[in-house]
Amino acid sequence: MTSEAQETSSPQSRIWLNMTTESNSTERLCEPPIPAQAASSSDDRFAASLRGFGPLGILAIVVILLGNAVFTGFAATLVLLWVWLSRTKWREIGYVRPTSWAGTITLGLVFGSAFKFLMKAIVMPLMGADPINQAYHYLAGNRAALPGAVFAMVVGAGFGEETVFRGYMFERLGKLFGSGVGAKVSIVLLTSILFGLAHYSVQGLAGTEQATITGLVFGAIFAVTGRIFMLMIAHAAFDLTALAIIYWDLETRVAHLVFK
Repeated sequence: MTSEAQETSSPQSRIWLNMTTESNSTERLCEPPIPAQAASSSDDRFAASLRGFGPLGILAIVVILLGNAVFTGFAATLVLLWVWLSRTKWREIGYVRPTSWAGTITLGLVFGSAFKFLMKAIVMPLMGADPINQAYHYLAGNRAALPGAVFAMVVGAGFGEETVFRGYMFERLGKLFGSGVGAKVSIVLLTSILFGLAHYSVQGLAGTEQATITGLVFGAIFAVTGRIFMLMIAHAAFDLTALAIIYWDLETRVAHLVFK
């Protein structure tokens, strides 16, 4: 009887053991590997630290600002790296795909060029600025300097300054001040002052005044729209129009179009 019971129960035991083993194996397969969980948690903490204002977040700000002192285009590249590493949404710095690229490019070119003529012919003369931009007058008729100047105005100003002073600074200050109307006004004013001061060492008081006004206009547009690509194109067009006026030695003529 004992032998028969053992023989009868033995297959059942084996089946039960197999089912238990398979169940345990399935549970182990469903569990994510512990190292992967730890790596994901570590990445999340690192990204959150970059987005915050602790030691790592402040270090990121300092590095980007130091990069801006070297070349604004380099600082803008650091901003894009920060966005990626911190897992910040691209729209937070204004990188939003336009509904129409053709419309955005056209609007940027027209607005930037017209704005420069307005500044040169009316605003700056009213402020008593010298018709000649002494800092860049060496570009007059200087064909050899054109490639470098165009690169600086498109990459350094259009891409770089807009990404840093509008996209990045608005995102950082927005996290501190909030998103209300008063906060946005404060951010526009603060970034415009910083933008103006960044031009003082090269362009003096007149350049600082012009950059501050430009920062106010571009900053207000960005605060309302939250989109940066039109402003990039407008900024490049603004500077390229200034370059054309200087290169063909038209500064005095344009500055006296309205006020003789």
